Amino acid sequence: MQTLDVHNPGLPDLQFVLMVLALSTSDLEMLTIPVPVRKTVFNRCWALLHETPPPEKNEDRRLDLRESDEVTLDAMVIVIRRTFEEHHITHIAWDHPPSEPTRTSTPEAQPLVDRLQNFNPVDPNSSAPEQN
Repeated sequence: MQTLDVHNPGLPDLQFVLMVLALSTSDLEMLTIPVPVRKTVFNRCWALLHETPPPEKNEDRRLDLRESDEVTLDAMVIVIRRTFEEHHITHIAWDHPPSEPTRTSTPEAQPLVDRLQNFNPVDPNSSAPEQN
């Protein structure tokens, strides 16, 4: 089970906002944010960037923060924390098994990926002899 402290996440603000928005728009069943609160968080953050209503379809509910600035980011952090405070949420917990990669490696990177998959470092505390 993964957890995130809403007031002390241990993440930079941008990562915190991206993490919360990703969780809020996910279909995770094992998430301690009720669906109505997830929608409220997203809708309020959407309103900071857009003058149009937020999309209704979950697959369209994505925010592009590349054009935003520090003021907008700070506002999103405040909006997220206040929304969770309104609903007495201090920690977020979720359970999600690792998923398969959604993209394949580029041909240039594949040799490195293959080598890393076969990487087996020697434990310095083991009694196994070194191999040359």
